[in-house]
Amino acid sequence: MVVDPLSSSLRIASSGLETQSARLRVVSENIANAQSTGAYAGADPYARKTITFESELDRATGDSIVAVKALGVDATPFRLEHMPGNPAADGKGDVKMPNVDLLFEMADMREANRSYEANLQVVKQTRQMINDTIDLMRS
Repeated sequence: MVVDPLSSSLRIASSGLETQSARLRVVSENIANAQSTGAYAGADPYARKTITFESELDRATGDSIVAVKALGVDATPFRLEHMPGNPAADGKGDVKMPNVDLLFEMADMREANRSYEANLQVVKQTRQMINDTIDLMRS
């Protein structure tokens, strides 16, 4: 079996685009719910979601690609804030707040965005190389 390196690079970069897109969705959900408390007193708030990746072998081509391994929930404890007027406040007036650290999420978003852009650049360069090859074959 002959493996086309240009097709392989497209497949690998495409898997990177898909996984970083999934990562951006998880980070966006975490940021959107950073202040989502429980609906009633003592209820747990939004729990930060996590995403893990794994390297997979594409058996058809022999390429090593990246894929989403699992979506999980962060086990970091919820923080308490004193807000007696909140419907989710317990008897002491404390409310469980999500375990989302906005600074961490923003850094994760920036890293995912850069990884996405790098994979996109690989796709663009590979497409240009394919077009250049076709042009050479025509002349």
